[in-house]
Amino acid sequence: MKKDSENSILLEQISNGDYTAFKKVYDTYAKNMFLYAYKVLDDKETCEDIVQNLFIDFWNKRNNLAITNLKAYLFQSVKYQIFNHIRNKKITKEDLTRLNLVDVSMNAIQKMEYVELEELIKSIIKHELPDRCQQIFILSRFEHKSNKEIAEELGITIQAVKNQISKGIQKIKLSLQSKEVALYILITYSSLFF
Repeated sequence: MKKDSENSILLEQISNGDYTAFKKVYDTYAKNMFLYAYKVLDDKETCEDIVQNLFIDFWNKRNNLAITNLKAYLFQSVKYQIFNHIRNKKITKEDLTRLNLVDVSMNAIQKMEYVELEELIKSIIKHELPDRCQQIFILSRFEHKSNKEIAEELGITIQAVKNQISKGIQKIKLSLQSKEVALYILITYSSLFF
């Protein structure tokens, strides 16, 4: 509660143009915001730009912001910018893999959203992947078998396994891209299968 009260005072001071209060907020949160973005994007310059632009925007809009939880607001802003960056540059397999690295503590509502997203991905796998691709994707991502083990089990080449996994990831990616809300949740609550 003390932190909330302190943040409320800082927000009021910032809305009155107090740059010292603004700098205190920056010093408190900027580094962790950068680290969060960097774990997802793995691009120092882009992440620095995201954080810098968010704070510039925060200062410029200081008179019009209705913020109840400062930390949540700042990190939600970072997540939104990560989402926009990934959407605008087209998601790669590596981006999806890096999303897996972000450690976000989830409250009950977040866990429900995570479960919903997990179900969405399972549904895409079940209903949108061709049978062979689905079979290989499940063996790889859910049964944690190596490409070699899958190739031997199915009597195909390792390259064929890799091709099918890549095809599966691409299909899931495209389905998620067509559902921006789901992609946003993917970024926000990111411990998934990739």
